[in-house]
Amino acid sequence: MTQAQLRPPTMADVARLAGVSHQTVSRVLGNHPNVRQETRAKVLRAIEEMGYRRNSSARALATRRTRTLGVVASDTTLYGPASTLFALEEAARAEGYLVSTVSLRRLTVDKLSEALDHLSEGGVEGVVAIAPQRSAVEALAGLRYPFPVVTVGSGSGLGIPSVCVDQYAGACLATGHLLAAGHRQVWHLAGPEDWQEAADRAAGWRATLEAAGVEPPLMLRGDWSPQSGYRAGQELARRAGSGLTAVFVANDQMALGVLRALREAGVRTPEDVAVVGFDDIPESEFYAPPLTTVRQDFPAVGRQSIAMLLGLIEGCGPPGPAPIAIEPQLVVRASTFPYTPGQDARTA
Repeated sequence: MTQAQLRPPTMADVARLAGVSHQTVSRVLGNHPNVRQETRAKVLRAIEEMGYRRNSSARALATRRTRTLGVVASDTTLYGPASTLFALEEAARAEGYLVSTVSLRRLTVDKLSEALDHLSEGGVEGVVAIAPQRSAVEALAGLRYPFPVVTVGSGSGLGIPSVCVDQYAGACLATGHLLAAGHRQVWHLAGPEDWQEAADRAAGWRATLEAAGVEPPLMLRGDWSPQSGYRAGQELARRAGSGLTAVFVANDQMALGVLRALREAGVRTPEDVAVVGFDDIPESEFYAPPLTTVRQDFPAVGRQSIAMLLGLIEGCGPPGPAPIAIEPQLVVRASTFPYTPGQDARTA
């Protein structure tokens, strides 16, 4: 096999085989309207016969468009950030864009600056930052970058375009569900203090109780892990005999730990203590008992984020689009049977 046979076919090779000019092949590849149908068909047959693949670098030089978006993310071992990243990649591909991702252990100013420089050198046209921590959004707000940036998960109030699930509304749904079932009080196991999502869920829980004339009890705090849920669950189990009948847990993984701790202490769910989680992870319906939880629409987050970013890139959207909040959904399962004080829920 000769060296010429080893090299990939070029646009000039396609033009020779089709008997047309180089410019005609370029117009067909660019879907230009001023090409006769028979000529277009001839070029497409030549492309298929030769196995031609357009050089993306050459196309970028010619059009000044790379059709590549950047994503900066952290904590992608957690369900929410991982699901958001997958949704963004799916939505970008649906729009014909590639995604270049930089995953960081923590979104500090220095690390964010390095990540944005790296993506800029790679020619991305815009960046989505999965920034659930308030400190990360503050860091982004202090940086300057040569492309549009959209944040996800932060509910940014710092002038950066953002898309998020309405965490506050989700917490209101969870807490209201427990109150409507007859519980006179609802405890809360919150997420890490620096996470905006944890703060919004705690705020929704507190506001729902106060609107019902209920004084919010002591708020417990975890780190999103089942281990921290288990430790908090041991504390909740100790209080179960003194009026605690319901708990809203800020994510499903911590709720798993809570359920185990309650079970080991002989506290029944939902007969003694009802439990609601947040996220609706795939495993939640297989918990014992199946977990009532709040579902986040991650595919919608991905679509809305990419649509907002592309609008900024194309210049067809407002320069500072309003934040988009996507409504969550309450998924009711067996961990919160209707509750009546003094009555076993199994007989209700």
